[in-house]
Parts: sequence; structure tokens; C-alpha cells
Amino acid sequence: MAMIAQSHRQPPPAPGSDTGSGPLRRLAFPALGTTCEIQYATNDAAQADRFEAAAVGWVNGFEAKYSRFRVDSLVSRINAASGRDWVEVDPEMEQMLKLCETLHFMSQGVLDATSLPLIRLWNYKAENPVVPTVQQIQDARKLVGWGKVQLAPGKVFLPQAGMALDFGGFGKEYAVDVVAQIAVDHGIANVLVDFGHDLRALGAPPGRPAWHIGLEDPTKPGTASASVALRGKGIASSGDYIRCFTIAGKRYGHIVDPRTGWPVANGCLQATVVAGTCLQAGVLSTTAFVMGVPRGIEFIQAIPGAEGILITATARAQTRGFYNYVAAK
Repeated sequence: MAMIAQSHRQPPPAPGSDTGSGPLRRLAFPALGTTCEIQYATNDAAQADRFEAAAVGWVNGFEAKYSRFRVDSLVSRINAASGRDWVEVDPEMEQMLKLCETLHFMSQGVLDATSLPLIRLWNYKAENPVVPTVQQIQDARKLVGWGKVQLAPGKVFLPQAGMALDFGGFGKEYAVDVVAQIAVDHGIANVLVDFGHDLRALGAPPGRPAWHIGLEDPTKPGTASASVALRGKGIASSGDYIRCFTIAGKRYGHIVDPRTGWPVANGCLQATVVAGTCLQAGVLSTTAFVMGVPRGIEFIQAIPGAEGILITATARAQTRGFYNYVAAK
């Protein structure tokens, strides 16, 4: 693997001898537009029941409140009032909006919760997708920009009709971290939360020193090129090699850079990041993917404790410490 923009990294702590207790249990359910899977270890059936009910209940409540695909969600009510009215929000939503602001700043504008007009314009799910005109892209970009959002205590206002919020850029990763914490709150120390391949690993499965997760080969979707061993970390990958469409020989991916209005086309196929939380890993992987090589690697290396790899059609670029997690297949 090629390594560029290297900086010194201490290796992660060696896996401990604690391998948990009880059988490995699995829970899978549909939510957040994907399959949510939780693997965890416990001998206590009652504890398992309580944890599973709490986890599923929280995820369902989160989706009902924050999904743009639910017409009765708070996000949809905010979007429907764009250009007309302020919408009252509770303290939890206020925190989510503050998180949007933080992520926008941290990602240098790559993660912008107001990007929905552009996402809708580049509809790769359409039966016959089309490339928008330059004018359409310019018009959509006028509705995008976190700085346009007006916040006041207990309320929010999208000042232009057609503006819309979408938490899809980080909501799944945020949910992964919350469910991992719910496991800890229920006395479960060994858990792997996997929501559509955004993951958080705590402890280890029974009889193993760490959780092992395969890394998909973007040049051969459905196959793994390597695996990572994780304890106490989050991992996320960003790529557009599956969700895309091709017109006149040119491929257009689903990841749109809100700063330009166009899908990312920098040669990067996949970015994978290991970080302290799934949310951090997701933010870094998406931002690095949009930045490409070498800026994406430099961006990851600037964050303490984060390691990552970017894969193009011809090369792999990684941070110095990423090899500590990855073993070749």
C-alpha cells in the first residue's frame, strides 16, 4: 500500500485478555434505510431482552423524528415551513442543529445538512436518471448553505422556500454511537453495532481478542480485500462505486460536493476511517473522500487518534498508523 503525507502515530493499545461472558447474540431489524445489526454477549436473557427493546425503541423514535422520508417527522415539518415560518424545536433537536453546525465547520463545508436540494437534483435512484443542467445546479445551490439557517432559542427557520434539511450525512453514524452507549448502560461491555456498515466496536466477542470486520474491495464489490480488528473504536467507509449512474460513458456517483453542486469525480473509489466513534469516523471518511488524495489523507492525519485509507483505481494511500488495524486477507 502506498503511504503519503505520513506522520508519526502511536499504535493502538494491544487487545486485552477480556473476552466477555455469555453466548454471542444477534439482533437485526430494518431501520434508517438499511439493515441494523447488533451483536453482543451476555448470559442474562432478561438483560438481553431489556437491551434489545431499548435499542430498537430508541432507533425507531430517532427515525420517526429525524427522517426526511417521514412526512410527520420534525425535520419534514421544518422543511415544509421553509420560506414561511419559524418552527419550534425541543432541546434535543437544538443539539442536533448545533451538531450540524459543528460538522459543517469541521468538514470544511463538505457535510452540509442543507444539501437536500442538490441530492434531489442528482437522483441516481430514478428509473431514467439524467444529468441536471448547469442552470438547475446553480438554482439548487442557491438553496444550499448552512450559513443561511436561522437559529434562535427553541426554534429554527429556513429563510428560502425550497430549502430543506437532511441528516442523512451523519444520522446513521450518530445512531450507532448512541446504541453502543445504550448497551453499556445496560451492563453489556462486548457489542458490535453495525448499521449499514457504519460500525462501533466495544470489547470483543466471546473467545476472541477483538471484533473482526471485512473491508470491501471497491474494485470487486461484494468481496473483502482485508479485515480490521477493532476494540473500542468506530469505523466507516464512504464510496460511490455502487450508488451511481452512467450516461454517455461518464459515471456520476451519489456523493455530491455541496460546494460545487456536482458529484465527486476526483478518482477516489473509497475512503475508510477508524476513529474513536462511528460519528467521527463517518465525518472523516466522507470528507476525505470528497477531498481525495492527498488532501484527504492529510485531513485524517490532522485528527488525533484517527487513521484511514483512500483507494483509487490505481493506488492506495493510507495514514502511517492504519496498518496497526488491518491484516491482509
